[in-house]
Amino acid sequence: MDIILAIDIIEGKCVRLTKGDYATKKIYASDPLKIAKEYEAAGFKRLHLIDLDGAKAKKVVNLKVLETIATNTDLIIDFGGGLNSIGDFASVFDSGASMATVGSLAANNRELTLELLNQYSKEKLILGSDCKDRKIAVSGWQEVTDISVLSFITTYLKEGFEMVISTDISKDGMLKGPSFDLYKEILKQAEADCLSISLIASGGVSSIKDLDKLNELNLFGSIIGKAFYENKISLEDLAKWEKNR
Repeated sequence: MDIILAIDIIEGKCVRLTKGDYATKKIYASDPLKIAKEYEAAGFKRLHLIDLDGAKAKKVVNLKVLETIATNTDLIIDFGGGLNSIGDFASVFDSGASMATVGSLAANNRELTLELLNQYSKEKLILGSDCKDRKIAVSGWQEVTDISVLSFITTYLKEGFEMVISTDISKDGMLKGPSFDLYKEILKQAEADCLSISLIASGGVSSIKDLDKLNELNLFGSIIGKAFYENKISLEDLAKWEKNR
């Protein structure tokens, strides 16, 4: 299981929210590039970069942050937040992202989502399937739909998606452990339908023990954010865990 370190951006700064609530914003660093370079220096390869301004505004806002990090590091960046058109995805890839997350768009526009999948392939697109009470949430988690997270994922796996990021919003930023049951349900459903999935867990990780339990599920990766910023897990310990996994 890969460790994927996160940087969430509001107004160009590194922040974290709790349960996706923008009112809980806490700024951890004013220079995202500095944090990205710390990740890279510690030996990590992957970065999960989220434009929270963009997610809320439904358009990409912090493209410059992506460009700066992509230009000055060799990190494999997956970008999400505010991607709602073919032009948005083109801009993000042109700015250095290796992958991009299709989240709200996948819930709101199936036709365009499949067009993007056909254009960019499953290697470059990640299905974002964040949920609250097992229902898909969109627009920076400000809106909760009636779409079941399991049926949402299954539908798109059948269309050719393979990599999936899923956050149980109730766990996000709480540092009380990931949503193990949710990930078990997703994997069980994919197996029952004979569908290939590379599942990435997001939200709630607060200890190495959490990573051990996630690794037992045979996930593709786990996104770590607040646990690092709040000094619950050091970059050194994360690097040691990934090396010895």
